[in-house]
Amino acid sequence: MTITRNGASLMTVGDLSRSTGVPIKNLRQYTDTGLIYTVGRSPSNYRLYNTDALWCVRWIGTLRGLGLTVAEIRGLTASHARRSFGPHLAERLDASRRRLQARIAQLEETVRRIDKFEAEYRADLAGEGEACWDSDPRCTIDQRHADR
Repeated sequence: MTITRNGASLMTVGDLSRSTGVPIKNLRQYTDTGLIYTVGRSPSNYRLYNTDALWCVRWIGTLRGLGLTVAEIRGLTASHARRSFGPHLAERLDASRRRLQARIAQLEETVRRIDKFEAEYRADLAGEGEACWDSDPRCTIDQRHADR
C-alpha cells in the first residue's frame, strides 16, 4: 500500500519489509529503539516511512553483516551526536573482529574433536566394528578396546 503525503511517496512497514527483505518484526524493533524513524501514521494507523528508511535499513544490514549487534548499532547512533562517528565505528568493528576470531577458534576446536572422534571410531563409522560408542555401559570391556 503506497501512500502519498505532500507529494512524497510513503511506505508502510510491510512495503519497507518487501523492499529490504527485513522481517516486519525487526523493522518494528528498529523503529521502537530509534534506529529508523517513521514520518507518522496512516489513517488506518499504519507506521509510515519515507525513502530515508530504506537507506537506514540497508546501513543497519551492512553493520549487522560486519558482526555488530543491534545494541552496538544503537550505541553508534547515540555516540554520533556526541563525537565523530568513525572512531566509534572502528572500535565496534574491532570488538566484532575479536568476537569472530574467538568463535572461529571455538569452531576449529570442534573440528579437531570431530577428527579425533573419527580416528578413534573409524571402524565403527565404516560399519566394520561392534559399534561400542564412548564407554557405552552395554558393551563389554573387550568390545570397547577391540578396535582401538
